[in-house]
Amino acid sequence: MTNQLRGPGQHPAAASALTLASLATCGVVRPYGPRALVGVGRALARWGTGLAGGYASLAARTPNAVAIHDDLGSITFADLGAQANAFARALSDLGVGEGDGVALMARNHRWFVITAIAVARLGADVLYLNTAFSGPQVRELLEREKPSAIVHDDEFSDVVASAPSDAARVVAWADVPGPGTVGSLVSTRPGTDLPAPRREGRSVILTSGTTGAPKGAARGSGSLSAGAALLSRIPLRARMTVHVAAPLFHTWGWGHLNLAMLLGSTLVLRRRFTPRDFLDTLARTRSDAAVVIPVMLQRALQLPKEELDSYDLSALTIVAASGSSLPGDLATAWMDQYGDNLYNTYGSTECAWVTIAQPAEMRAHPGTAGAPPIATVIALYDTEGRPATGSSGRIFVRNGLPFEGYTHGGGKEVVDGLMSTGDVGTIRDGLLFVEGRDDEMIVSGGENVYPQEVENCLARHPAVLEVAVVGVEDVDFGHRLLAWVALRPGHDLTEDDLKLHVRERLARYKVPREVRFLHELPRNATGKILKRRLTHTDESE
Repeated sequence: MTNQLRGPGQHPAAASALTLASLATCGVVRPYGPRALVGVGRALARWGTGLAGGYASLAARTPNAVAIHDDLGSITFADLGAQANAFARALSDLGVGEGDGVALMARNHRWFVITAIAVARLGADVLYLNTAFSGPQVRELLEREKPSAIVHDDEFSDVVASAPSDAARVVAWADVPGPGTVGSLVSTRPGTDLPAPRREGRSVILTSGTTGAPKGAARGSGSLSAGAALLSRIPLRARMTVHVAAPLFHTWGWGHLNLAMLLGSTLVLRRRFTPRDFLDTLARTRSDAAVVIPVMLQRALQLPKEELDSYDLSALTIVAASGSSLPGDLATAWMDQYGDNLYNTYGSTECAWVTIAQPAEMRAHPGTAGAPPIATVIALYDTEGRPATGSSGRIFVRNGLPFEGYTHGGGKEVVDGLMSTGDVGTIRDGLLFVEGRDDEMIVSGGENVYPQEVENCLARHPAVLEVAVVGVEDVDFGHRLLAWVALRPGHDLTEDDLKLHVRERLARYKVPREVRFLHELPRNATGKILKRRLTHTDESE
């Protein structure tokens, strides 16, 4: 067994050449007229390569192209840039300046993007809040982060009500627009450029908080090499129409907001996800690509077969998934329905993208997390920080988009210049396979067990809709596995049926000692199952 995987371009010169080639292939590097080139150069020199500069450069080279299509209609790159400038002036009037923080709690729509650009143009930092956070969570986070302003959709007014009182409040989306909204503030201020700040703003993305309190992971403006790495294994191209269904506040959605800036894509945004609206939006807008979290595909495929067949997704060439593992046979089920267009990315808030599985790899090696992109190194280490020599090890990575540390201090473990992902996996046939979280491993009767392997086994049962497996203390065995299962409508299984299903496919010590049934499993807004809530959930719920 090898304990390392290396993406192409490990030498700096080779990485630079491959980055340029990747950007040229996808259409980022191409000829422009003299006027456009001057505008692009000025924008990047003034604002940098983050959202502020990237969208300013798009306004310079393709001002009349559609930047966003959302529930309000369409907006061009020129208008998007002007409205971001106007809102930046409004935030400045509210006291936001260089180095300050602005909290953003909003769904996917133009005001989210305009706010992110506006804050960047002030040299301030954006704190992206999960729309599923409760009032106490938001209060704790904002007391810790101390933003100067809070921009939020009207529906979250009660959630942010207990936040620090000295932070200015601005409503992003309101069903009935009125004074104090981003739109009204934009309409009263000029859209001309502001003075350039002396610092580039940062993006602070919160960890999922599935096993504890969310942490703020700070990032700079990113880099061309990080974008090129993703594009080296996902064939996105310039000026595509991309439906970003994944939340923009999440690393995956935020990453594709930055890619859209790089590629000049038209973003299709919808405030709320439903399976029918998702498929209808893809068909109606003739989207070239969709950006999703796996549970969205799972929910869509629950629709009746005749309805799935009725949506014309012939324009869809890329479905980019990330945010959680693909359960069971979800990858092949989606590709059997809509073609081999699925690309699954493994990563984390801290590490960004680590590996990418392409359609052929998922067909040939079900469950793989894929291979590393340009200038990425993956290595497996044991618990002592030594190269793993057994069948599995803790996953560490080095790539072009590391985070800058948690906002309240500290960071992830680093060994030999590589950062821990927090997961355990194996390397086979040049591909990574993730077995689960390193802190979820249990020892049951002297054997090491990772719940994710058992989850994947149960998820492949045709009657199982979703499943989560957790370790609980056991007097005789030290720990035991407890499986929480939601069945598909119309199916009726017993605990013994599912235990037998696992026993016929996995080792004896991996069979759950207990199976409990729920109507649905608790998830956060990014689709991850909240296992910490399951340990306090009664099976009668």
